[in-house]
Amino acid sequence: MSLRFHQAIPNKRSLIPPISGMLSPAFPVTAYRYTKRPFVGMIDVPSDAVEHIFQNDGGRLILPIGGQPPSDKIISRFLAKAAVETMAQRLLDTSGGIDYIVDHPELDPIRDHARRGNIPDWPHHSRRIYDMNETWIDEFGSEVQMVHESDILQTAWGEYFFVLAIFGLELVINYGGSEIEGYRRWLLENNGDSPLHIGKNKVNSRLRRATS
Repeated sequence: MSLRFHQAIPNKRSLIPPISGMLSPAFPVTAYRYTKRPFVGMIDVPSDAVEHIFQNDGGRLILPIGGQPPSDKIISRFLAKAAVETMAQRLLDTSGGIDYIVDHPELDPIRDHARRGNIPDWPHHSRRIYDMNETWIDEFGSEVQMVHESDILQTAWGEYFFVLAIFGLELVINYGGSEIEGYRRWLLENNGDSPLHIGKNKVNSRLRRATS
């Protein structure tokens, strides 16, 4: 929720979820951000805080920048669903592609995990590959953020991994089963580089860091 707020990401109803904060010394407040209004946001403060603000010529507003992450199982099932959908999208225009997604027995476990979560300990790999507020310069010279990026990685030993980054947080799941050691091996063999930023996905081919 705090990530949606700070990055101004609306939900399906075009609303940005509010977050709770504090106005020093100890007044609880609620912060709102807008997407279709003349104001970028609003702070809802209790009435006694207003008196404090005027008497002290202002106050210090404290808003959380983190939050309790979802459980590993929730993240893992989310990745499984995104992985299956991404592969289906890739094979949509390929003859027999959708039949492959539906019928291929090797994909039964990850499909089942996405739908039912019957495998409680399906691991995923998580690391930060750049700061959530990192900005880039696109081919038009505009400063932009990388909201999300993804790809399917095929290793030299025949494993397939779905790789997704959301505001710089890289999340990886194995298509073939509930293990992640193959991705750690790939990282060791590729100097820890993200598959999202090397080879055909090299960021500098279309973007460059705004701080460079």
